[in-house]
Amino acid sequence: MSRVGNRKLIIPAGVTVSVDGNNVTVKGPKGELSTEINEHIHVEITDSELTLTRDNDNYKNFHGTANANIKNMIDGVTVGFEKKLECVGVGYRFQMKGKELVVAAGHSHTWSPEVPEGITLEVPSNTELFIRGIDKQLVGEFAANVRKIREPEPYKGKGIRYADETVQRKEGKKASK
Repeated sequence: MSRVGNRKLIIPAGVTVSVDGNNVTVKGPKGELSTEINEHIHVEITDSELTLTRDNDNYKNFHGTANANIKNMIDGVTVGFEKKLECVGVGYRFQMKGKELVVAAGHSHTWSPEVPEGITLEVPSNTELFIRGIDKQLVGEFAANVRKIREPEPYKGKGIRYADETVQRKEGKKASK
């Protein structure tokens, strides 16, 4: 059984956490994030520690989720989150036009996914894309949407993939003798 909800979160210097009813707001050097937690979960702040408690065992799942979300908010406003994507294939590339991302991934046209506010993109080479932001959910969702444009295929390995992702390769048809 997971005990993620019971862990104490350390609030680093330069970060302020405020609780207003069910809303938890975290402010730090990189920005500000807020979330709403379940009404049966209670946040207690003492010195530089944050603990969460629940009314009874019926709310265990909300307890662990709220703890993980607040930890991600603290990490986001202090360090931030990053995903790296690569594209593999002839003619596959990322390109920045102003603040707009243009993806050429083997289709008859290019794709320009809408970049949400709070996300910064960097294209060091035409086959690499860095997605950075303070909201872990927003960074991950945008990276998944870009990857969905052309997922890696198993025969040649072409497509858009995460930098640390390994693609299971298939052998394909063999010539009969």
